[in-house]
Amino acid sequence: MIMNNYRTIQTVIVLLSLSFWGCNDNLTIDPEQYLNTEKVISTSENLNKILNNAYGTARASSSYGGGINLASELIGNGGDLSWNGTYVGPAEFNEKAMLPDNGFVEDIWMNGYSVINQANIVIENLEVYTDPDEKSTKEGEAKFLRGLIYFDLGRLFSKPFNASAPNTQLAVPITLAAVIDPYTLESPARNTLDEVFNRVVTDLTDAYNKLPASNSFYANKYSAAALLARVYLDMGMYDKARDMADEVIRESGASLTGDFAGAFNNDSNSSENLFAWQVTSQDVSINDNNTFWAGRDFGGRSGNPDVSIEDQHLEIYDDPNDQRANFFYQARGMATTKWKSQFGNISFIRLAEMYLIRAESNFRLSTSIGTTPISDINTLRMRSSAATYLIAIDLETILKERKRELAFEGFALFDAKRLGNEVGSIPHNANNLVLPIPQRETDANTNLVQNDGY
Repeated sequence: MIMNNYRTIQTVIVLLSLSFWGCNDNLTIDPEQYLNTEKVISTSENLNKILNNAYGTARASSSYGGGINLASELIGNGGDLSWNGTYVGPAEFNEKAMLPDNGFVEDIWMNGYSVINQANIVIENLEVYTDPDEKSTKEGEAKFLRGLIYFDLGRLFSKPFNASAPNTQLAVPITLAAVIDPYTLESPARNTLDEVFNRVVTDLTDAYNKLPASNSFYANKYSAAALLARVYLDMGMYDKARDMADEVIRESGASLTGDFAGAFNNDSNSSENLFAWQVTSQDVSINDNNTFWAGRDFGGRSGNPDVSIEDQHLEIYDDPNDQRANFFYQARGMATTKWKSQFGNISFIRLAEMYLIRAESNFRLSTSIGTTPISDINTLRMRSSAATYLIAIDLETILKERKRELAFEGFALFDAKRLGNEVGSIPHNANNLVLPIPQRETDANTNLVQNDGY
């Protein structure tokens, strides 16, 4: 979402200047136009500014503006990609050799907890809304953002979720109380992955129940339903994943774009977007997916591109007429066309993903809710001008279609973990496929236990 610079909001300035618990120094910040925190949280207008800022913080380069995508794709890279850039942090991702002082890891952590705290501020002060519909919508948006952040932090900083066993492995701390006074910063311990995922489902279910069906370019009911479908798929709860995806396909009003290219590099949301991060040429934070994945002629860095596509990936396309097989261009290395626009919106949840979730879940359950798995897969193939399947398909076929459709959108590591796939020769549950807790945080908070291998 578009992040406005609300410099008069002392709370936001303080929160964006701190790690959530990584600073013990006294603050001596006096903004030129000072508002005390009581005034900041006393009006719905100011809470709306904090919520809008939370969207902008989530869209920042370190999180959904490129950082989380880069971490998942490079850590999950088993030979499809090459890292050509000069930054050490992503190079460590690609080599599966992250260090606790990796700046990209630290930024993912800090930015995530900044979003969570801003969401907590809104949730704790909902009584200032006098319009019940506005109150419900803002609570839903805040819980959508909080649930989203906890989902991805849990997946990045923990061993894989196991649908058939208790998930007592440590994930990240759950903090539900707003911090508006830096002197009240606490030192929480890490929660288990079960606890984190339960919080994610609770938040997103609340968001689903409270958000309207339409909400401009902010999160709406079907954004929450689609994210829940993604969460349930990751948890192996295929019946719930299938049902949520089916509802989104049938009721959201979204439709696949006429061709594959239409889903990307847009200045406004496409018909396929269930949720997209808004980017404009006036924003401080640009689309860093473009920075790392595009050639220099289209806004990319000196690696031209920093992340290039290797032959191993190109070999997955089974039809030369498939638009996805030709959605690349030659810079110094091969670049994906998905991230070609420097100021294009960042498609985050696309309707195509819902077809894939419904197909996979129906197949695993031997059901045909909505339609058959082969019909869903053929819907995506027809949109991309690929030949359709005429006989029964298997799970491997569905998963290959998922990779063709969603490549370079941040699914590589997460899919490897949930499917139990090796990354190259590295087991899916290896220590070096989990991010280290940032050194800055463990130094400041002795209650944070470091991940194994670090």
